[in-house]
Amino acid sequence: MVKASYKRYILNFKQASGTSRGILVTKETYFLILNAPDKQGIGECGLFRGLSIDDKPDYEDKLNWVCNNIDIGLNALLVQLAEYPSIQFGIEMAFKSLKSQNAFELFPSKFTRGEDAIPINGLIWMGEESFMKLQIKEKIEAGFNCIKMKIGALDFGTEIGLLKAIRKEFCSKDIELRVDANGAFSYDEALEKLKILSGFELHSVEQPIKQGQIDEMATLCSKTPLPIALDEELIGVFSVTKKKELLQTINPQYIILKPSLVGGFSGSEEWIELAESGKIPWWITSALESNIGLSAIAQFTYKKESNMTQGLGTGSLFTNNFVSPLEVESGTLKYNRTNSWNIEKLQC
Repeated sequence: MVKASYKRYILNFKQASGTSRGILVTKETYFLILNAPDKQGIGECGLFRGLSIDDKPDYEDKLNWVCNNIDIGLNALLVQLAEYPSIQFGIEMAFKSLKSQNAFELFPSKFTRGEDAIPINGLIWMGEESFMKLQIKEKIEAGFNCIKMKIGALDFGTEIGLLKAIRKEFCSKDIELRVDANGAFSYDEALEKLKILSGFELHSVEQPIKQGQIDEMATLCSKTPLPIALDEELIGVFSVTKKKELLQTINPQYIILKPSLVGGFSGSEEWIELAESGKIPWWITSALESNIGLSAIAQFTYKKESNMTQGLGTGSLFTNNFVSPLEVESGTLKYNRTNSWNIEKLQC
């Protein structure tokens, strides 16, 4: 018999991290723990306050319901929790963890054996110009050849100046540049800003306008001089029919998947199948999960055999993250099996 419980955990950022939605100091997350005779499974329900569609007052009530009804099984639970994608993700992880030989090795591969690595981007947070310049310098010196820069909070001219400084020193063959606007542009100004940004040989711009403006986003994607990647636009789209309709209507150049926000492994796989059928490239990013969730996402990502640079370099952001085999080295994420997991903080 399986017994379930959950635990709330607050991750503390090493330094305040800025986005166009505000400054992040802490990140709340929840862990679903399954106990069977001589076996334990753990999954992370990566709630993202202010962004997750399931950021609702009854969130913990739903977790309690899961714990009280764990015996109905994975598939039935997923159906009942269609509008709680981060809990779906935690449930999928926990059940897979319970069945795995190693509770943290959910998708065995060359990656988990330490024989291969995942190319990842270096993430540049918003802040004062000097702070952003320092981050850029550190990422380049650390061996990253793909940098993702958050934009939309500073003066646009200042942000353009930063991009200009990077391109003055590194051409697009040396450093791939991605920018993430997090919906900061108004529709009326977006196309003009995209034209300016396109002068810096950027790989793509994520979510230039706020989600929910389907027709406007479709128009931008049809006229843009710079590839657009949908991110927040995918949140809260539950049925396969609606997902297909969204992709066909907007026809984006890329989509970005955050498993905690789109329904875990199964939700991500639905998006991937639809994107590939429409010849839309995709990549996967974390949503500020702990190393427990990040490891699961990385393992899943590796098995999907994407040739894109992924957004999985967030494990080092927190002071109280869990010790894990994950390591960032020369712009890649590696799984070093000589480093053991330590989740004592979770068990306190």
